[in-house]
Amino acid sequence: MTIASEALKEKLIIIAEHNEISAQKIVTTLKAKGYTDIRLASNGDEIYQLIKPYSDQPEAIGLLVLNASLPGCKAQEICESLASTRAASFIPVVILNDDDFICDFDHCRSPCGDCLTYKINTPVNTQELLLAVKFLLSLKLERQLRLRQEEQLINELAAKNVIDAKLKFLIAHDELTGLFNRSSFERQLRLILNRSNKTQKDGALLFIDVDRFSLINELEGFEVGDRLLVELAILVRKQVPPGSLFARIGADEFCLFLENKTKKQAQTLAETIKYTVDNFRFFTGEVCYSASVSIGIATLDNAISAFHPGEMILHARQACNFAKSNGRDNIWIYSSEDLSVQERRRDIYWVPLIRKALRENHLFLVFQPVVQLSDGYISHYEVLLRMRSESNDLITPDQFIPVAERTGLIHGIDLWVVENAIDFLAALPAYMSHVSLAINLSSSAFQYPDLLSTISDKLEMSWVDAGRLTFEITETAAVDNFENTRHMINKIRALGCKFALDDFGAGFCSFNYLKTFPVDYVKIDGQFIRNLLDNETDQILVRSMVEIAAKLGKKTIAEFVESPGTALKLREIGVNFGQGYAFGKPDRNLLDSKVSIAILQAAQQSPLLIN
Repeated sequence: MTIASEALKEKLIIIAEHNEISAQKIVTTLKAKGYTDIRLASNGDEIYQLIKPYSDQPEAIGLLVLNASLPGCKAQEICESLASTRAASFIPVVILNDDDFICDFDHCRSPCGDCLTYKINTPVNTQELLLAVKFLLSLKLERQLRLRQEEQLINELAAKNVIDAKLKFLIAHDELTGLFNRSSFERQLRLILNRSNKTQKDGALLFIDVDRFSLINELEGFEVGDRLLVELAILVRKQVPPGSLFARIGADEFCLFLENKTKKQAQTLAETIKYTVDNFRFFTGEVCYSASVSIGIATLDNAISAFHPGEMILHARQACNFAKSNGRDNIWIYSSEDLSVQERRRDIYWVPLIRKALRENHLFLVFQPVVQLSDGYISHYEVLLRMRSESNDLITPDQFIPVAERTGLIHGIDLWVVENAIDFLAALPAYMSHVSLAINLSSSAFQYPDLLSTISDKLEMSWVDAGRLTFEITETAAVDNFENTRHMINKIRALGCKFALDDFGAGFCSFNYLKTFPVDYVKIDGQFIRNLLDNETDQILVRSMVEIAAKLGKKTIAEFVESPGTALKLREIGVNFGQGYAFGKPDRNLLDSKVSIAILQAAQQSPLLIN
């Protein structure tokens, strides 16, 4: 006997028979075969009372044995309501039909279609009854399994349809805000741009960035940050004209395209959005935050067709970056003539070239002599940087150093120059062990702690005397981060290196910083040297710089010395060293220490600079 057969025998069987002898015979027969839960009903009301408690679990009722002539019972209606339904509540019926009782059960002679009934003539043949009961219970079980499988399949299909619909939505939309995502936005924008190019319509793209959004994530967590983004998206959406294309394309970045809107209309809407966000207050717990946005605007120029949405988004994003760099909570309109735009284009061009130069060693050093004006001998050399292009052309630092400073590549260049300058000194022959170098460092060099370790490690490995190195830092860079810079300079000077303050006199507080800044040399800015011979004011200023530097124990170096006459005047004023084309142009080879004297003598055709 299977487990299923045993389970069937535990189900409720109702014997609806008013003939007590016949009812008892049926009960005895079924119990003898193991059916345990058998209950009797002598009329239609009792059938209802027995079935009623199982209204929530009809599967617990096995079947009904029904005498067709049962008092107070419409047998045919009961069969049709219990045995003909496709629902899980169906109950098979064995119909006991007296030959003297006339009823229409011909269609229920055997179970077929959706009707589970079986007619047996009375007096009851027990064998036929047992077969009918077993057969109908088995069919009931089979139908229940089939209905459960159909229901499960329907549920699975419904769930799959829901998942498919959700996936289709997520493919085109941002899950957090419900706005279009970047790929969907670009796809629809491309269609709009193609249409606008044909019809010569206006249009504007607003790139909206939430200012300092990362602070919310850091202070309150990502969940609060997500809630802020949702509320801001709803806030901005209320200001957006119907039919506009609004999308979230980054963590805290949104794009809004306004079709057939002029630059002025776009700017007006941007100001409305900015004002609305400025007045928005975001609460989390007892804390209240305010928010602001930076907005960049790129417009369609009817004279120039735009075919790719990425280009328009890029322009709007660049404008947004300019808005952020100009104080945030700002609006900026993109213009190809904007100096900032041209500067950004240069950055895009130069960054890969600089990276490649660092990686493939396309940088090299040249050296310009710094001459001691008292006797004309070379004191040391300033290290200058050059780049070699792929076509072997010379690239001067004024073309790539500003880009490196803006893009953060300057630190790698600083370290490259330091390491290669020390390697150069280490490779010189013993008779040139007196040669010293002055190395220019960027304004950010002293903000990186690895500069100190690089210098220290390189000196230790190369056995180069630290006193042969002088590091130059501009006055502007020193002032920008005064305390950090002074702290780092003191540590590097402790290794034995020297320092020079470059471009001295260019700032407003030069003498004040000179008093407290730990440098050995002061390089007088070239603006005071170029016209020194003809400008008495420059002479007075240079003289004052020399006197103050001397009293503070610092030596002076004049840049841009381009004639012997200027060198003589600087010597007369008391400047210690001179540097410029009068003594030699930057070169990869070092000059002999007496060449400077020969150059000046040839220039003036008389002994110069020698006591």
